[in-house]
Amino acid sequence: MAAKKLRRARLSQELCERLSRHQITTCQDFLCLSLLELMKVTGQSYYDVQKLLCQVSRACAPKMQTAYEMKLRKSVSPSSAFLSTTLHSLDKVLHGGVPCGSLTEITSPPGCGKTQFCIMMSVLATLPVSMGGLDGAVIYIDTESAFSAERLIEIAGNRFPTYFDSEEKLFCMTCSIHLYRELTCGSVLKRIMSLEEEIISKKVKLIIIDSVASVVRKEFDTKLQGNLAERSNFLARGASMLKYLAEEFSIPVILTNQITTSLSNGFAIQADLVSPADDLSLSEGASGSGKRESGCVTAALGNTWSHSVNTRLILQYHDLPIRQLLVAKSPVAPFSAFFYTIEKSGLVLQDGKDQTNLTWEGTNPALQTIRVRNTALKDTSLDAALPSTIGETPNNTSNQ
Repeated sequence: MAAKKLRRARLSQELCERLSRHQITTCQDFLCLSLLELMKVTGQSYYDVQKLLCQVSRACAPKMQTAYEMKLRKSVSPSSAFLSTTLHSLDKVLHGGVPCGSLTEITSPPGCGKTQFCIMMSVLATLPVSMGGLDGAVIYIDTESAFSAERLIEIAGNRFPTYFDSEEKLFCMTCSIHLYRELTCGSVLKRIMSLEEEIISKKVKLIIIDSVASVVRKEFDTKLQGNLAERSNFLARGASMLKYLAEEFSIPVILTNQITTSLSNGFAIQADLVSPADDLSLSEGASGSGKRESGCVTAALGNTWSHSVNTRLILQYHDLPIRQLLVAKSPVAPFSAFFYTIEKSGLVLQDGKDQTNLTWEGTNPALQTIRVRNTALKDTSLDAALPSTIGETPNNTSNQ
């Protein structure tokens, strides 16, 4: 919460502007200065500066609340606790939808619908509260140039034809979605750090980053000395700021991730950057010596990142055109699975095919295996990629 802007610490506008000229804009910037430094930049007395320090400290200190107060707040306004996905079985398992105040990650191989899900959620966030939306704006950070305004309008018109029955409503919806294309880690982090005032001025109710892994993998080769530490620092700073924004403004944050292939011999490769044939051979565990290697495809960015996100949904291949959605990690939901297709209206669950009664004996969502190929191609090869015993994990896992 030290990232809170000084303007929100109830300092006078004149003082905020004066501090801003010295690049002091957040509570952290202010509290890191000595009393003498603060006296110099503010032009105030020792006693007045001490009062300012107490005021800023109180403004950014986490507020204690009881479990009862948390429960009461959610029960009074349940619509503000979740953003409905309109996938009713999934919403039921998640106790309402994508949770506000926390980070939700969508992980999948290419082509399973990560961006489609994000675009669909963008539409939903702009809807009135009476329709399950949040009646607000969306900040969409696109790192892969994958966002499509045409697809946004298509999903809106087909999913809610009676509501979006005029050009005017579609126009208002598209004006509420603010797109930023950031293609480097530095620009993504800078954008995240500047979001607080935008959330207030634009009445933002949803933040989407599609995708985190894209920029990280382009800039950090973990085989080079020092890169892993830099990458971890970037991910930690970004996740910390996003959690602060989610909690401070009680809004959902949705992030997309990619996949990586990890083999038991320690070898790892970005599974989303190899050809289907190569990916299939990796799943089969082929090696130069002819021996089969046990391995699996998992979410990228490593185990530490998996602890930064509160909810993880995995999209994976099944029998085309049907795909499968897994709730792999959630503080409120058990491991669950659903079948879905991608239609003109976005993601659509296949009624009667949900697998909410599945039992799951794994303990680490970071090692949850992901199906990367259509089962019609070669189902046995995928089985070979999985550990031989339920709950067993590979000997070594990648941080990619």
